Amino acid sequence: MRTIQSSEAKIHLAALLDAVERGETFVITRHGKAIAQLTRATGDARDARTVVAQLQALRAQAQGGLLQDILSDRRAGHRA
Repeated sequence: MRTIQSSEAKIHLAALLDAVERGETFVITRHGKAIAQLTRATGDARDARTVVAQLQALRAQAQGGLLQDILSDRRAGHRA
């Protein structure tokens, strides 16, 4: 893992991204203190799209019933 100053990282960002794509990792420092770590992304954009689609399907399936159940339970708790 290599260390690079933030000012140098700004200047050489394209080259750093190429190196990260090849598997290298960098710690970016400011005034000698580590502030960020630049590593290759492990997730895939398709994973996020899948999760969003699943949430949308769940929301469509609930059709507001979920919110009504929560509000009903909340009101019932206030009566006790």
